[in-house]
Amino acid sequence: MHKKGYLYGKIRLCYNKEVTTGNRGNGRSMTIFDTLAERHIQAALESGELQGLAGEGKPLTLDDDSHVPPELRVGYRLLKNAGYLPPALLARQEAVSLAELLSALPPDSAEYEQTNKRLRLLALQMQQAGLNTDFLYHRYHDAIQQALNKNK
Repeated sequence: MHKKGYLYGKIRLCYNKEVTTGNRGNGRSMTIFDTLAERHIQAALESGELQGLAGEGKPLTLDDDSHVPPELRVGYRLLKNAGYLPPALLARQEAVSLAELLSALPPDSAEYEQTNKRLRLLALQMQQAGLNTDFLYHRYHDAIQQALNKNK
């Protein structure tokens, strides 16, 4: 039993041990796990295991998830990657697509009227929920401006 505690202590010591070489340039020294990860990545690069992967040579698209608490970020990313979004983001996504559709429709069509009503209702619901709808106004403004210009 004493040996297990000793081994646990050794593992714990290894976990907290910091390596002073290999500073990442951000003022933080690398832990032993960072060093091991770097070695595995370097070995995979040298053996060619990372060649031909989807997205190779393309810049990473990093989402700003700073508004999500750190303890919820992993779950949020998993849900987002699986196609599940919070209701606020779903409403925003629908409003943007409705605004784009509205700008492509002729203003005197019945479909334009239905889409316009749906967009106004959605914007009102978002405002009542305390969500910002400023992102809609420039597209919505453009659609109205086009309609007014056609009537001249």
